[in-house]
Amino acid sequence: MPVASTHARTPEEPGATRPPRRSWRIAVPAALALGLLTSAVATTAPATAVGIHRTAPATAAPAPQHPALPVHTPRHTTPTTAAGSPYQRGPDPTLAGVAATRGTFATAQLSVPPGNGFNGGMIYYPTDRSQGTWGAVAIVPGYTARFADEEAWMGHWLASFGFVVIGVETNSRTDFDTARGAQLLAALDYLTQKSPVRDRVDPARLSVVGHSMGGGGALVAAERRPSLKAAVGLAPFKPSGNPTSDRVPTMIMGGTADTTVTPSYLDGLSAALPATTESAYLQLTGANHLFPTRANAQVTRLLIPWLKTFVDQDTRYTPFLCPAPADPSGISKYRATCPLLPAGTTTGARTAGVAYSSTVEVRQPEGRPTGQGGTGSSGLDLRFTGSGPQL
Repeated sequence: MPVASTHARTPEEPGATRPPRRSWRIAVPAALALGLLTSAVATTAPATAVGIHRTAPATAAPAPQHPALPVHTPRHTTPTTAAGSPYQRGPDPTLAGVAATRGTFATAQLSVPPGNGFNGGMIYYPTDRSQGTWGAVAIVPGYTARFADEEAWMGHWLASFGFVVIGVETNSRTDFDTARGAQLLAALDYLTQKSPVRDRVDPARLSVVGHSMGGGGALVAAERRPSLKAAVGLAPFKPSGNPTSDRVPTMIMGGTADTTVTPSYLDGLSAALPATTESAYLQLTGANHLFPTRANAQVTRLLIPWLKTFVDQDTRYTPFLCPAPADPSGISKYRATCPLLPAGTTTGARTAGVAYSSTVEVRQPEGRPTGQGGTGSSGLDLRFTGSGPQL
């Protein structure tokens, strides 16, 4: 999307009327929460917060310091199925690998002419024929923007990690979210049914990504086609309404310095997702509205694990997102429905169709009350929310 100074805000766009919401807890599995409880009680060191709450924009006055979430090294196991996913592609992932601007697969591209419900675009794909078919990603830009100008950097990058990518140019550069969502779906239909690479694509493993008004379009596409495997809204603006019927695993990513699609707007948008929908919501520290329009590791290290987890059912990537980002640098807020379970996996951690989460908050200083009737002697406040087994 172009710089904010060239964009006339409409009355429907996010502004200051929506009150800010505080969201500073991370959803984690109940077993992990209990493990953290045991660990916190046993330690004699000062308590630290299990979570992220560092929301001071770069231009704001200095904010109180909060403990940063520690980096954790994912263990590349496949706990949800005995044999792993049949769609796993590439070597075991690493922190450096998911943040890289290129994956391990060689790629090629071809242009798409206008027609078939959208204004053409570009296809990027892995050239390797030995891996079977690939999952696919359709990407649409923001209001008045062109894919070729702002999101084309994602094409070869995503393809090199094992996806067929179609970048969508919109019928009108002023199309709203509903039109952009329809064009994302039209592009996926073209990709799987008519394109020269249709035999390389698994039509059962499709996903959508969009920026700004295009991010709203990605959420619209997810509501209209619940068979999609993943949706990602990058600073998404959805004037057609909240995504209350979205059943597709959805990631919403924003920036603390975004004055076009504000953090408070995204707080409300993410909160409107159904509790049973797998989701993640995060804010990048100091990022403005244009953060997705250039290659940057903050986006790559989160977007790749999300698509790999849900499009490829590759649980080797889930530890990069749960119980918290493996690399939390530059992230001021993070919330996810951990454990993130791709369709077709089985685990004892959660029953299908039942959402429940836990919150672990360790407060400082010790000895202060932590809740009604609590002594606060351990400085620990443990809560369980949602529906599910009572602990």
